[in-house]
Amino acid sequence: MRLIFWIIIHCSAVMPSQTSSVEQINEWHLQRGWNGVGYHYVIRRDGDIEKGRPLEVVGAHCLNYNLHSIGVCYEGGLDAQGRPADTRTASQKKAMRQLLKSLRKSYPKAKIAGHNAFSNKACPCFDVSEYDDLQP
Repeated sequence: MRLIFWIIIHCSAVMPSQTSSVEQINEWHLQRGWNGVGYHYVIRRDGDIEKGRPLEVVGAHCLNYNLHSIGVCYEGGLDAQGRPADTRTASQKKAMRQLLKSLRKSYPKAKIAGHNAFSNKACPCFDVSEYDDLQP
């Protein structure tokens, strides 16, 4: 297995009227010339967690940090006007906490961070420090 130093949280940058399943994101990423979906997990609005790339496969979600990270994306991140916003549902928040807890057990040295910590982007459109209690 790869050495994992980061668990990086993303949003799919879609409005409430739009969807972004692993299948849809896979298509978008293939259109960009990538090797399919770049995230390892996608959390849907209803709280379902879809598996993207296998964990042993390097992701394509955070330039210069893919080799040693796991990418977790939630469906949403834009309000109805297309502006960055924390659009996570209660079900997504619960599922994200459970997934991150599980990942931290498997990768205790990994730090949880938002995509915006590595890039000048709004993604994931919320303050990831709410998961500081899951840090080592």
